[in-house]
Amino acid sequence: MNMKSSLPSELVRVVSFLLTDLGTPKSLSAAILLRESDWDGLAQLSVDPRCYTDSCSYLRDVAAVSIVKKLKELPTTFDRRARAIAKWNEGERDCYLSNERLARYLDLKGFPAFSDADAGIKDFLSLVRKIIFSWIGSRPKTLTSGRFGPGATYSDKARAATVPDKMSSAPSLTRDSVWYLPQWFGTQWGAAFAARHGEFSFVPGNRFATVPKTCMVDRSIAAEPSINVFFQLGIGRELRSCLRRAGWDLDRAQEIHRRVASESSVTREYATLDLSNASDTVSRNLVRLLLPRLWHDALNDLRSPKTLIDGRWIVLEKFSSMGNGFTFELETIIFAAISCAVSRQCGGIGELGVDVFVFGDDIIVKNDFVHSLLPVLKFCGFSLNIEKSYFDDSPFRESCGGDFFSGKPVRPIYLQDDPNEPQKIIAFANQLWALEVRLRENGFALPPRARFAVCDQLPTGVRRCRGPQDLGDVVLWDVEDRWTVKWRSNGIRYIRVLRPFSDRFVGWGHFHPDVVLACATYGSGDGKRGILPRDSISGYKLGWTPYS
Repeated sequence: MNMKSSLPSELVRVVSFLLTDLGTPKSLSAAILLRESDWDGLAQLSVDPRCYTDSCSYLRDVAAVSIVKKLKELPTTFDRRARAIAKWNEGERDCYLSNERLARYLDLKGFPAFSDADAGIKDFLSLVRKIIFSWIGSRPKTLTSGRFGPGATYSDKARAATVPDKMSSAPSLTRDSVWYLPQWFGTQWGAAFAARHGEFSFVPGNRFATVPKTCMVDRSIAAEPSINVFFQLGIGRELRSCLRRAGWDLDRAQEIHRRVASESSVTREYATLDLSNASDTVSRNLVRLLLPRLWHDALNDLRSPKTLIDGRWIVLEKFSSMGNGFTFELETIIFAAISCAVSRQCGGIGELGVDVFVFGDDIIVKNDFVHSLLPVLKFCGFSLNIEKSYFDDSPFRESCGGDFFSGKPVRPIYLQDDPNEPQKIIAFANQLWALEVRLRENGFALPPRARFAVCDQLPTGVRRCRGPQDLGDVVLWDVEDRWTVKWRSNGIRYIRVLRPFSDRFVGWGHFHPDVVLACATYGSGDGKRGILPRDSISGYKLGWTPYS
């Protein structure tokens, strides 16, 4: 048993209420582990929807095992960073094997077919390549386009990752991306840099980092060189536009995925597949095989060829990782093209957005084609996450944050932070409200004891901020009769809300005048007060917002 430390007593009390009121053997087992502070045991509890025959029983059990599974403060004994590094190394090993396996197919025209199998592989890869070409064309059209992201870079720590901070530091880049410097000097960022007579920082690649994922393992990401990621994000935006022109809008894809998953949990028409460690297993040779040459060259110049991890530079077998500005769009295109090709060879339409749906590594294909797709994905270097993939006769489907059992929503709630301030307390209470609604839809009336205990932690004035779910976590969600409303003379209804506010602006006087001018051009910050740093909430204030 892990007696290392404990959770706040009020949080333990609330979770204990929830686990007890769910009233299943699984939830009561979780309650015992919580009472005994067996954090490792609590973290390792899991359920498999394939073992259930009704949605209500499954939702009650999965709600019990999921509530603290992503809680960062859960004091388990697992070395989460070490586990993330181990998984990262597994990805590199898999990519090395994929690069070796795929190397012989790089010359699709000149490679002699030593067997019928080789000929079939060549034909399939050619089909995938043609599909990708039809979506993105032969070359990027806006290589001069770039944009800033919200996160850290190789040369900018997370606490100083605002746009003016990034334009004030020494910009970092890899040697291969030097071809983009003429375009970069044509940007406002480049002009501000030239006016300050700054210096570049050439680096071999990106820097390994981790962010919380679950209470057992972290998620590996990479902090890319600042100039690289500026243009990576521009390339990613163009790839997204290419997909939109091809009929697949990634900005709306999650909604479509959830709808298809919901319907297929009833009809079994489509399967929902999830790949394990997907971003870290897109190998260099696979991208080289499938993308048009000029597209590959552009992405290859901007990728990081090495990663700095624990003081060592490691040459990468993967093409790119999370943190790279085009990784998400690139993996979407690759998985979608492979799935479309398999669909066509199996007699389907094979059109993205018609009978194939892909968002990152979330794949939805016809249930009849799954067993043809799986060996192809394996050959390309990808592993199916069997715990999160559902097909055949399973009544469960999951995609893009939507979980459905025989058509009914069964998504559990995940507490990620200790609710120790008003906004987090409201968010936690609203999660419990949503869980009560889903359980009621599945035939179980969960007592609101846990939610009431959370609301009791709020001052009386804040507890009166009750309103519709549409307003998000500035109100406690409730039935309309309990909303705190007042009507103005203009006939508009106003809802009482709790808004976060910040007065921690960093004034423009801290930055070079050319940086300030560049920020004005990019539309960054407040023209008078300056720029808001990350995590800049100073407090909360009550107010009224119009609601129609």
